[in-house]
Amino acid sequence: MLAYTARRIVYVVPIVISVALVCFLLVHITPGDPLVAVLPADASQELAAQLRAAYGFDRPLPVQFGLWLLRALHGDLGNSIATGRPVLAEVMRAVGNTVTLAIAAAIIGFTMGILLGLIAGYFRETWIDKVATSFAIAGVSVPHYWLGMVLVIIFSVQLNWLPAVGAGPNGSNSWAWDWAHLKYLVLPAITTSVIPMGIVTRTVRALTGDILSQDFVEALRAKGLHETGVFRHVIKNAAPTALAVMGLQLGYMLGGSILIETVFSWPGSGFLLNSAIFQRDLPLLQGTILILALFFVFLNLLVDIAQAAIDPRIKRG
Repeated sequence: MLAYTARRIVYVVPIVISVALVCFLLVHITPGDPLVAVLPADASQELAAQLRAAYGFDRPLPVQFGLWLLRALHGDLGNSIATGRPVLAEVMRAVGNTVTLAIAAAIIGFTMGILLGLIAGYFRETWIDKVATSFAIAGVSVPHYWLGMVLVIIFSVQLNWLPAVGAGPNGSNSWAWDWAHLKYLVLPAITTSVIPMGIVTRTVRALTGDILSQDFVEALRAKGLHETGVFRHVIKNAAPTALAVMGLQLGYMLGGSILIETVFSWPGSGFLLNSAIFQRDLPLLQGTILILALFFVFLNLLVDIAQAAIDPRIKRG
């Protein structure tokens, strides 16, 4: 297991370097001057040149990338052009809010997805399967930003049960796990969980139905094994593939949804990314993309290791 883990970590290194290069190039090939956001309209050429030199934009791209990567390895992603605050602090605060949202959405989406998938797979081709599958199809078909607005209209505007926007009574800086703050999390978490719920439901349904139709399951039943024991074998065989799918969906949620976080004014990474794009804040845009990409790579590494722990055949492969 240690050899497999070490091998996966070695594979991650070139991926991380490639991700850093792509993050750097993506924001530099876009047209326009990134300093427009902070320079006054009547700024002199001297002031523009000084500011460009301060941010290193006057140097060749290879030099900029090397210096940026070296600073990033030391935890320095520069300062935001728009606010002047350290990019790493801005990004980590936003990522923390997104992680909170992603955990809540994962609990809702994965729990519902696994339960609906197991039930639909076990009662395949029955009305129960049709109902569960309908929920799954609706989950992956309905635009989540539209669903978010509908939930706001119903539960915030009409019923006045839950707040429509924000991350707490005093913003996200004083988050606490109490109802005063959690009620701000309910609507965005439900909205974020819908697509993963649908995907996990369809995946688990297909896996469950396929495994239940295999000969070894019939052999277990012929030996008199109770359905609970049969289901344990189904779960064990379905777990590696289901875990991989849930890992990808968790990565999607950790990446933050720009539309969902914008609808609910949730101060997460998607909301920050949206602000960085519109403000042409290159250091903040680079830092946000890099941190989110590293989160996704690290999450995939954990999923690979977990899969190998569950299914030893993966290690041998």
